[in-house]
Amino acid sequence: MPHPTATNATDKPVILIINGPNLNMLGIRQPEVYGHDTLADVEALCRATGEAVGVGIDFRQSDSEAEIIRWIQLARQSAAGIVINPAGFTSTSIAILDALLIFDGPIFECHISPLFRREEFRHLSYVSKAATAKIEGFGVDGYAFSIERCADLIRPRD
Repeated sequence: MPHPTATNATDKPVILIINGPNLNMLGIRQPEVYGHDTLADVEALCRATGEAVGVGIDFRQSDSEAEIIRWIQLARQSAAGIVINPAGFTSTSIAILDALLIFDGPIFECHISPLFRREEFRHLSYVSKAATAKIEGFGVDGYAFSIERCADLIRPRD
């Protein structure tokens, strides 16, 4: 189970949103694949969704595999759930998989585009082996859906 301190100052459970390499270039990079929304737009959507479902959002992006691994390791003490778009690390990072396997809460793998319709090398996902669920192909709305479903799993039940 998530670490008992995985809440923020308002006692809301926290979902860590991790964005992998090149996602800081959303809106510029291949808009025909990823759309015109920027990473700032995605962050605003995530924060609004978190507010609507009663969870805190810790939103991050890095091009560094080591930094992402460290965030996942630290999430054991700070987050009740993780939504991760590993981007280019999806099909290459066993190290991110290993870090995710240590995390006790729900993990949602989220991709803006449908990986199965893209290049063959993108079809493999190491992250999926640790994920509670995989959401792909819904554009940036996949982030909102992932947060909603993750919140369903981490909120206390009556």
